Amino acid sequence: MVAESEDFDDESLAIDCPVLVTERLVLRPPHEDDISDLAMLANNRRIAEMLSRMPHPYGVAEARAFLAMAGQKRSAGSLYALTLAETGTFVGCAGLNATERGLELGYWIGEPYWKRGYATEAAHALVDLAFRATSITVLHASCRVINPPSRRVIHKCGFQYAGQGMLNSIVAGQVPVERYRLDRKTWVSLRSWASNRPAGAPN
Repeated sequence: MVAESEDFDDESLAIDCPVLVTERLVLRPPHEDDISDLAMLANNRRIAEMLSRMPHPYGVAEARAFLAMAGQKRSAGSLYALTLAETGTFVGCAGLNATERGLELGYWIGEPYWKRGYATEAAHALVDLAFRATSITVLHASCRVINPPSRRVIHKCGFQYAGQGMLNSIVAGQVPVERYRLDRKTWVSLRSWASNRPAGAPN
């Protein structure tokens, strides 16, 4: 999952939610204790090639720079470290990035934790946060065309295909991406379907 544009400051997109808790995850601000795990998990070209602003190689210096950026006061959007609720283990990052098009969902998961549904779980929580904490009418998402796992996460959150664009990736250069959008009306419908699901019904 990628954020296509540089961050924009827009106070109407401000989100005041330091911690999000899901069934298996705690989304919280990144901190110093994450540096070693962050450097280890982010030092993966397979991840960096799918993102816009993650360098490769990625070491302690890059992790510290990321923490410094994350620690700056943000007037829009949100940024979280993804940790396991049971152990506190750092597994990746996710957030809502304020871009010129509006809020955009972004995330990455460390390779040892792939295929466990963590990205979808975090994305669902962030989609809900975006619509509940702001007055946006549309939430955006995008992924590289060669990234089927991220596409599946986007689809599971109810996003609709909105065309293609280009991403300027630090590692991969100019690459094509698929753009998606989720409007508030669709989100409300999806939330009502979920709340009306009979007990014991499959997800």
